[in-house]
Amino acid sequence: MLKNNLKRLLIYLFIVIFIFVLDRLSKLYILNLAETSNLVNIYLNSFLNLYLIWNKGIAFGIFSFEENSIYNFITILIIIVNFIILAMIIKTNNYKVYFLIFILGGSLGNLFDRIYYSAVPDFIDLHINNFHWFVFNVADIFISLGVICLIFVEMFYKSKLPSK
Repeated sequence: MLKNNLKRLLIYLFIVIFIFVLDRLSKLYILNLAETSNLVNIYLNSFLNLYLIWNKGIAFGIFSFEENSIYNFITILIIIVNFIILAMIIKTNNYKVYFLIFILGGSLGNLFDRIYYSAVPDFIDLHINNFHWFVFNVADIFISLGVICLIFVEMFYKSKLPSK
């Protein structure tokens, strides 16, 4: 039993580290481009650009404030949420754990940037004609994917329960 739990936790840790490293490598690549060319504004195709912005808020730039006390409060709140997600991962024994791991891996990537750079580099710009979605990064993809999957699982799982 203990060996199975350890093996399971090591797999979870590997996935979190993989997401974190993938996010860091993508950000380091973009930051290197910005350093060598002074600007990242790369047109890839008709719906995708690489455009570097620095996000001081949370998801998609929400709650961006210049005041340090609010920034620090949000950072502490993110750390607390990460501990809650970690506790949920430890308690979860089904496939939902992988969605929580996606969220944790992405969140740790962005948390690292918040602490190291005091902002999160976002650079993926999806758009259709002149309608641009929020600029985001690889960590945001994993966070969003994890949240969306958890929502779908809850919606479809709840609908299959017999009514009381």
